[in-house]
Amino acid sequence: MQTGLQRDLGLAATTAIAIGAMVGAGIFILPGIAYPLAGPAVVLAYLLAGLLVLPAVLSAAEMATAMPEDGGSYVYVERGMGPVLGTIAGIGNWFMLSFKGALALIGGVPYLVFLSPGLAEYMIPIALALAVLFTVINVVSTKSTGQLQFAIVGVLVLAMGFFVLAGIPSIDTDQTSGALNPTGGGILAATGLVFVSYAGVIKIAAVAEEVKDPGRTIPLAMLIALVSTTLIYALVVFVAIGIAPELSPGGGFVPIDGEEAASIATAAEAGIGEVGALIMVLAAILALASTANAGLLSASRFPFAMARDSLVPSRFEHLHPRFKTPSIAVVVTGVAMMVMIATLPIEQVAKFGSAFQLVVFILVNLAVIGFREGAVNEYEPTFVAPLYPWIQIIGMAGGLIVLTQMGMVAIAGAVVIALIAVGWYLIYARPRIEREGAARAGMRKSVGERELSRTKAVFDSKDTYQVLVAITGDTSSTARRDMVRMASDLGRIRSTIVTVVEFVDVPHRIFGEEHVPVPSGAVPRWVGDALDGETMIFTHHQPIRGDGGLTRSSPSPTVEYRRIDTEDHHEAIVEFAAFGGYDLLITERRQSEFHRGLFGGKVDWLLRHAPCDVMLVDDNGFDGADEIAVVANRGSFEPLKLLIADALAEETDATIHLLQAISRDAPDSHRETIERYHQALISILTVPTRSTVIETDDAVKGLSRFIGDAELVVTGVDRTGPIARLLGRPGNRLVDSIDATAVMVQSRDDRRPGLVERLLMEHLFG
Repeated sequence: MQTGLQRDLGLAATTAIAIGAMVGAGIFILPGIAYPLAGPAVVLAYLLAGLLVLPAVLSAAEMATAMPEDGGSYVYVERGMGPVLGTIAGIGNWFMLSFKGALALIGGVPYLVFLSPGLAEYMIPIALALAVLFTVINVVSTKSTGQLQFAIVGVLVLAMGFFVLAGIPSIDTDQTSGALNPTGGGILAATGLVFVSYAGVIKIAAVAEEVKDPGRTIPLAMLIALVSTTLIYALVVFVAIGIAPELSPGGGFVPIDGEEAASIATAAEAGIGEVGALIMVLAAILALASTANAGLLSASRFPFAMARDSLVPSRFEHLHPRFKTPSIAVVVTGVAMMVMIATLPIEQVAKFGSAFQLVVFILVNLAVIGFREGAVNEYEPTFVAPLYPWIQIIGMAGGLIVLTQMGMVAIAGAVVIALIAVGWYLIYARPRIEREGAARAGMRKSVGERELSRTKAVFDSKDTYQVLVAITGDTSSTARRDMVRMASDLGRIRSTIVTVVEFVDVPHRIFGEEHVPVPSGAVPRWVGDALDGETMIFTHHQPIRGDGGLTRSSPSPTVEYRRIDTEDHHEAIVEFAAFGGYDLLITERRQSEFHRGLFGGKVDWLLRHAPCDVMLVDDNGFDGADEIAVVANRGSFEPLKLLIADALAEETDATIHLLQAISRDAPDSHRETIERYHQALISILTVPTRSTVIETDDAVKGLSRFIGDAELVVTGVDRTGPIARLLGRPGNRLVDSIDATAVMVQSRDDRRPGLVERLLMEHLFG
């Protein structure tokens, strides 16, 4: 992809940017904030945080080699999990890195005051001036930024190496007791707080388009930076704890009047002397400057990358005509840092940054799973994270555990940032984009394959299908006839036993009596008329044959007739279906009893309590069909709907029309997956079939229009909860809006899926 960006960063500069983005506030400010939480075990907190970062590093390294684009973790989350989570990752990363850069500049205050107390009143102007300087440097040249980082990090590593070596002889072992004790209180909270110290390790991927040989350089730079920085953190903090003059208010690592002491400088002065303190002050100033510089560099690439994906205004994609840098993105990020410098408190900045960094690292691990399991043929990383998917699962679980220990303020800050990002997506980005993440596409493909397997299993089953046709006093004469015909037609596909039961309502009697079954000779004429003499009828196991008969592709179904007197036919139907172990219950759909009132009608009750599949027949004079429309209501096609439609089409020599509605803004990959799914279904059905995928914002109106001249519509039963009864549901409105006979099917397996499953199916196929 030609973008105009220049690949100026080699391994040394790339590693230096990653280290420089970490070694700053993470070592010169946060120990003073984290020590009161865990005591000497803050050393272990740094080691644990580094270990928790490793899965995200391996995941980010893999994705960076597959997609060496500016934007880093935003690009990976957006491509893997979709634009919503991508927007959260992009805006959140931008906020977090801007926070981190501002924190670094603000955090230099105690060190400058330590060096020259007279500078205290000029701290904010100095920090703002440095922010302006780094903004200019980043606009002028990415290469200059990398060279500056390499020089700063080199001096920084030498200074901290001197601090460790010179301080070891002065360590008080009593003060370091428990440094590696995992049972101490506050260890997880401290780990969460210092987690932001490692944010820079994957942020080098944000400038991947400007890295030479990214397939090799980026993974190597990340791992070198993580290992070396973790060791530096642990050693420096351990030595600082051991040589600090006292670990109580007024000393070493404890807050003083709301400001953090220059902890490392204080420790160096006590253990090494004034020269050591001076060296560490200069190192701290350089480190914090490095963090701010690297943070500005990385943060500015997020709006740049998001602009290319139409998630933010296109002006952020603008490259300076001379310097070939995303100048507008850099300037806006620099201004944001200046605002933060002037307004935000250090500790809250650190907590917000750490909390959101945990969220981002969780999303990065999740994105790898999305790519590996998703439908992305071009995903070909040159570096592959080991131990997949366990390393990603461990990384996500560890991040969630630590996140819960960071306190409500930090979590609330992360949630607010996420809500801002979601709001931006809904208001600005959603109307401008038509794409989805690899995870959703892959999940749809996986779910589609599962549904195809279910459908094939239903069609291939050799089990006898037991059907109960429930007739009541309210059932219309045409519905009686058509329900029996439809039940017998299932024998076209599977071995079928049909039981026609007429439930007769009788008044409540104090002294009830047992009602014996009617004799075989009392079989109503309409039962035989419904079968047109083609099917063998059994009543109480005594056969009655109709005259004539048609040649069938499978044995004629057995049909039984019974009459049952009852005081409540709905309860009797459910009890009879359960007692008889029936597979399918067929009854009439009465609009006056369906989805009506807050508490629902009798049909709602029957649907909720039926122990088997249910088929509701809304009869409008069904005399055969040339075309049968099958509608997917909430996701994929339920196999039972297809079985019923196929059997009826076999009997009436009809064709089948598969209909499914998707959103107008659905990505092309969505439609293509649905079309492939339809083609696979067509290969399973036994009659001529065509399919239509409708792009519409009103599913009912669009489906009604494409149903056209179909004489029979097979659709599903929408959920029957209070909201459905008050507001109505699409499937129910669809049946009410057409003139054709409709069959509404509720599968036993699909009757009461959980909320998450329902939303998932609608999200994948809607």
